[in-house]
Amino acid sequence: MKFTFIIFLIFLQQNIHAQKHNFEPVNLSLPSEISYYDNQFSGLYIQHNNLYVMSESRLQDSAEAKIYSITLADLDKKLIDSSYKLPFKKLPIYNLQNLRQQMQLKGDEYEGLEAIIVQNNKIYLSVETSTPSNNCYLLNGIINDTAVILNNELLALPKPVTSNGEHVYNAGFEAIAYFNGHVFSFFEYNYFSKNNAAKMAYPGEIDLPIKKIPFRITDITQITKKTYTAINYFYKGEGKDEVYRVDNSDANFKLIYDSTGYHSYCRLIEIKERGNSFTFKPLWEFPKSLMAYNWEGLTAYKNGYFIINDKYTPTRPYSTVLLYLKPIK
Repeated sequence: MKFTFIIFLIFLQQNIHAQKHNFEPVNLSLPSEISYYDNQFSGLYIQHNNLYVMSESRLQDSAEAKIYSITLADLDKKLIDSSYKLPFKKLPIYNLQNLRQQMQLKGDEYEGLEAIIVQNNKIYLSVETSTPSNNCYLLNGIINDTAVILNNELLALPKPVTSNGEHVYNAGFEAIAYFNGHVFSFFEYNYFSKNNAAKMAYPGEIDLPIKKIPFRITDITQITKKTYTAINYFYKGEGKDEVYRVDNSDANFKLIYDSTGYHSYCRLIEIKERGNSFTFKPLWEFPKSLMAYNWEGLTAYKNGYFIINDKYTPTRPYSTVLLYLKPIK
């Protein structure tokens, strides 16, 4: 069965606005099975009165393909009583290994799952591939109370390239959103030296210009018909990770560099559709103590957000951290 999608690389205008929102980060302790760092969670989604928590499912590392579900009712109890032990279900993902092999036959190397959408009993998952691979992928299947069953359909998402024709290091389609029967796939890196193009594959091929956005987009959640919130994250790493640094002439440079050098940085931004383009503005800057967590999953809930890291924390031992960003009036 065919499904529709739009590869939507974010069109943004760079401007710095005063922040209009504030949140109190509330740490929700997790059962040991879920808090284990090598789950490497990368996506969150709310549907069926559940919070779905998606593992990267790194098959190449012999990881189990799985999604966890936690009821919103239990999460509400946890927010009231921090000692409450969260019940959960583990949903195995079937047929992912077969799809991985199909990607390999096409010359693309599977690295892990990056984003999730659930609509009724339909599920969509985005796949990141290794840097040399030409395509990332969008998968779909069905989800029920006990498992996720993927069908054999592979939808290739061609990676945008730099002006030199090279793939951006360690970059894929890290965020997907659903609207009016369409799946929007957002590429995580959009700071190209020249405008690139977003390809709309449904209802027809249309190229759209891309404006620069600093750093990376690691997940996105829809707020209203034309408004989204996204994680905007910068990792201070060196070597190939330097590609995510902005020019020192960019107003955002001061966010990631000071007298001590580069430092990790994370904020929430608002992305709003305006006609045939998109603008962005900062919403909220993470406290310094939480800047260096690699936040990869985000979903809106009761005027706040659930957010989760993949594995990396400022200090070891690594662990999974689930926060609720509680709105402060």
